Amino acid sequence: MNKKALYLLAFAHLCCDLGPGALPAALPFLASAYNLAYTDVAGLMFASSFLSSFIQPIFGHIADRTEKGFLIGGGVLVALGSFSLLGSLSDYSLLFAAITAMGIGAAAFHPEAVRLVNVLSASSPGAGVSIFSVGGNAGFGLGPLLAVFFISTWGLAGLQFFGALGLVLGIGLLFVVPKLKKSAQKLLVEKQDIADKTGGLTNDWPSFWRLTAVIMLRSVVICGLSGFLPLFCIRELGASTAAGSSTLSAFAAIGIFTTLIGGRLADKMGYAHILRYGCLAMVPILAAIVWGHELMIVYALLLPLSCAVHGVYSSFVVLGQSYLAKSIGFASGITMGLAFSVGGIVLPGLGWFADEYSLMAAMELLVAIAAACAVASLLLREPQKAE
Repeated sequence: MNKKALYLLAFAHLCCDLGPGALPAALPFLASAYNLAYTDVAGLMFASSFLSSFIQPIFGHIADRTEKGFLIGGGVLVALGSFSLLGSLSDYSLLFAAITAMGIGAAAFHPEAVRLVNVLSASSPGAGVSIFSVGGNAGFGLGPLLAVFFISTWGLAGLQFFGALGLVLGIGLLFVVPKLKKSAQKLLVEKQDIADKTGGLTNDWPSFWRLTAVIMLRSVVICGLSGFLPLFCIRELGASTAAGSSTLSAFAAIGIFTTLIGGRLADKMGYAHILRYGCLAMVPILAAIVWGHELMIVYALLLPLSCAVHGVYSSFVVLGQSYLAKSIGFASGITMGLAFSVGGIVLPGLGWFADEYSLMAAMELLVAIAAACAVASLLLREPQKAE
């Protein structure tokens, strides 16, 4: 495992995700400055993720067919550069276009970066992907803090900091990534030799689509929790606004450690096993949160819930790459893009369900969806590990 290269790619992942992470915190300032309606704000959030999620597999397919190392540096440059423009644009269509471009930049970065991470991780892809993914988690965590700080200090012009960072890092990666690819070539040749001895690289599409179904169901549960858990604590359990909102902050902070631990365990115990255990454990944990009716139960279960949710992240990414061994970039684009976006697309429907039948009913529905995810995970097979 080339740890220095993995840490560099994790840092690049952190920077690439600063813009998408900072956008929700920047939107209230944009809404005030440009007099945006709620529909306009919702449209900007839609622009940041919808096209990005669907175009990411295309970039993955491109990465599989030809060497496109410039997508890593170029993706960071476009993502952060586009976000930095929000402070100098006043027309809504231009704001929408800039945010869409930010999402496209992030979509270009991820498949090629994860493809390189897979090679650099050698025989420990779970640990390698977990290191890389923690960078993204940190980016989403730091993004809002940086956005609020720079906008509060220098106004919307403060967003130019993101553009400066993207310019420096993006250009630097354009020079560094070819060297990383050169150092990874030996590992790639060794991996190909092992694959040839065991029958060559193959694509197992049925297993991959079963995995995609698991990820889609999991995505709905996670997005539902992000949208409803604080409100559930406040309105159903009587927590203060600060206490209810802090559940997501604590959940995200714990996730940094459980992601790393889960990746290392997956390398030892098997990726399908860890993913299956996480999906199965998610059901009783959510049930206890929903029907326990105690705020202390929620806080006590944040750690095991994070293990069940964040601890399986590297497992499903590596599983996708293992099932589509000949199309790693495309597999990464699906697992990290399209399948994840389903939760965001379904979330408005869950909101309607909560309005129509109650917040408690919506939380109970999430338990049922988690149960379906657990059942689907039982259909996953463990890929053969080449020695």
